[in-house]
Amino acid sequence: GEFLAFLDDDSYPDKNWLKNAQSQLEKNHQLAAVCGPCLTPPLDSISQQASGLVWASLLGSGGAGNYRNNVSADRFVDDYPSVNLIVRKKDFDAVKGFDTHHWPGEDTILCLNLVYKLKKQIYYHPSIVVYHHRRPVISAHLKQITRYALHRGNFARIYPKTSLTLGYIMPSLFVIYLIILPFLCFINLIFLIPLLIYLILVLITFFIFIRKDNLLTSFLATITIPCTHIYYGLLFIVGFCTPNLDFAPHQVNKNKYIGG
Repeated sequence: GEFLAFLDDDSYPDKNWLKNAQSQLEKNHQLAAVCGPCLTPPLDSISQQASGLVWASLLGSGGAGNYRNNVSADRFVDDYPSVNLIVRKKDFDAVKGFDTHHWPGEDTILCLNLVYKLKKQIYYHPSIVVYHHRRPVISAHLKQITRYALHRGNFARIYPKTSLTLGYIMPSLFVIYLIILPFLCFINLIFLIPLLIYLILVLITFFIFIRKDNLLTSFLATITIPCTHIYYGLLFIVGFCTPNLDFAPHQVNKNKYIGG
């Protein structure tokens, strides 16, 4: 075939997914790949919907780009997950496909090679929609964050062009700030201001959630955001400091498996 269309095993595409992707690829032959929003399925549970709200919010997912989980304006990107990625096969082969030494993150390396080695473009378009089942908050959500944070931290050191960015580093800076905050407060209480600003942003996000969803889902999503930032921030540092981050395939309990 001319194109390779990638999904995750816990996702499903909109009925016009391939048609809309092909339309964009045919308009611009310089595109190596196209991608689009990964939305929370409407029938997911309340705890899954809460996880989806975290991913879709600016405060919760600012580093990764909340546009990935919303129907947002079209744009060119240099990194996109393979839950919703359609690639020209000739370009995929030209960069030797996925680097299977990494998971997750093999899609980050693919995108980096397409954009910076092959000098091609990846185009996000809001019509190329995939529905992605979320991990229930908080335990399963954080378990998934574990893999993302460790590999993004590791990539920040070995692939800094797309991973050593302020959005990805901010949670770690926040964690460091929280650790040294008691000592800073001995110097001057003015150092509490960043924390107060953060808490105000969390509160504002809560009210934004309420406008979109019910009270329980909004509450669960809101308390998950600080947990996500602290957990991600710590593991990002661990990943950054780990020389060789290998992964081992895990055993699958097919009775409980929902993919990913």
